[in-house]
Amino acid sequence: MECCSIHASWSPGGNVSGTAGRADRTEDGATPGGPHRPGTPAAPRGRGPVVAALMTGMALAALDGTIVSTAVPQIVGDLGGLSVFSWLFSGYLLAVTVTLPVYGKLSDTFGRKPVLIAGIVLFLTGSLLCAAAWSMESLIAFRIVQGLGGGALQGTVQTIAADLYPLKERPRIQARLSTVWAASSVAGPALGGLLAGYADWRWIFLVNLPVGGVALWLIVRHLAEPDRAGARPAADARPGPRARARVDWPGALAIFATGTSLLTALVQGGVAWPWLSAPSLALFAGAAALTAVTVLIERRAAEPIIPGWVWRRRTIAAVNLSLGALGLLMVAPTVFLPTYAQSVLGLGPIAAGFVLSAMTLSWPITAALSNRVYNRIGFRLTAVTGMTLAVLVLLAFPLLPHPGEPWQPALLMLLLGAALGLFQLPLIVGVQSTVPWAERGTTTASVLFCRQVGQSVGAAVFGAVANAVLSTRLTEGGLDDPAALTPAAVDTAVEYVFAGAAAAGALALAVLLTLAPRRFPVLTDDDRTTPDDHLRAA
Repeated sequence: MECCSIHASWSPGGNVSGTAGRADRTEDGATPGGPHRPGTPAAPRGRGPVVAALMTGMALAALDGTIVSTAVPQIVGDLGGLSVFSWLFSGYLLAVTVTLPVYGKLSDTFGRKPVLIAGIVLFLTGSLLCAAAWSMESLIAFRIVQGLGGGALQGTVQTIAADLYPLKERPRIQARLSTVWAASSVAGPALGGLLAGYADWRWIFLVNLPVGGVALWLIVRHLAEPDRAGARPAADARPGPRARARVDWPGALAIFATGTSLLTALVQGGVAWPWLSAPSLALFAGAAALTAVTVLIERRAAEPIIPGWVWRRRTIAAVNLSLGALGLLMVAPTVFLPTYAQSVLGLGPIAAGFVLSAMTLSWPITAALSNRVYNRIGFRLTAVTGMTLAVLVLLAFPLLPHPGEPWQPALLMLLLGAALGLFQLPLIVGVQSTVPWAERGTTTASVLFCRQVGQSVGAAVFGAVANAVLSTRLTEGGLDDPAALTPAAVDTAVEYVFAGAAAAGALALAVLLTLAPRRFPVLTDDDRTTPDDHLRAA
């Protein structure tokens, strides 16, 4: 049915066994301000330039997830390829998602700095190639190159932020990164439209070069790290010469193939082909088989890309699943709300963006203040409080009057951002604080990977829900053209999507309440920060 094309336009972001160090069950972290020791990533006085580079890198990764959307008409008019243009977004998303676990392990093995530098260089190379693309197929291929660099940017930036700041100060830097991510994601479509309309669509990619060049220079000049040979967990420390770092390349290839197969099935299902068609079934079957192969390879690998402890430790497993549910939930406001604002409220694209941007105002504020809450009641209870409020807000959306006023959904987005700021940041800060330095990159990457997969699943599931509702309305009205759908039909479809998002929030609550420990087993800053200390202690 033709209404399936709507999906294309809406689709696109326990204990601590085996770890070194002491556990601080109070979750209040160590007192900051002590003397800088050799081995920490950067001296406190030198953090400013590094933080500027991290925020710039985060902005690059966030912008390129959305900046192309409003320039599609100009790109298609110049290069053609209307039938495959959706891969401009899907290809980038796939590359970012499937490389996150690989970069996380590489940053734990070789250090954050070389991985981040390689990611920025790869991202800028992809940007330059995109600007020089001669066809839609070449542009899609170069967007995938960009995504390969974007995966390193997302995961490594979050990990370095945790390295730079002790627990009590970490909400401040994480709130800054959240602000940059949210603002860049919302500003991306507007900036892309301006560049495509008043300059040329190729400038969308060329503007990355000077900005990324500055970030690269700041990282090379100001980020200092300890010797990578000392970055092994204490459990792996042995007397005698240090072993050469090994990379599980077969595991990395298997993870890449598994993620590509699964995400391609989710992104293209119901768009390029029906859900129960041969391509969809083949991709899902291939993903299942590749998952079994990946598990087998990882269990036998000496240094697996995704170690088993990521899922054996209750805290990490609970945060992974909860953030996966968050990714699913976020599809409702970020993907469907702009369509609701334009089709139901009659707003223009810019005004619709402002309705969504209300969420970006409150999210970083509550995230920055969340440490005052979790220092009193703990990480888990803070996250539970935030998600409970988010579920109530999502359930309130279907109760909005039709037709309503723009301030009504904007107010709900303001409240939703405030609730999710209390949910996401305490979980990320908490889980990063339960692992030593040599496991932090892998842990952070696993959390971001689950969130990205959740977004892909959410786009597929909620796209199918919306299409089903709209198809029913077309059939009932005897209509053949989706353009003839009434605002009331779109309103109903979006209400179902927000109800589904509330169900995803309830799933996150169930995971936290049943799987997460009541108090996160936080390591002290002495145990978390310096990898060489683990070897000396062993």
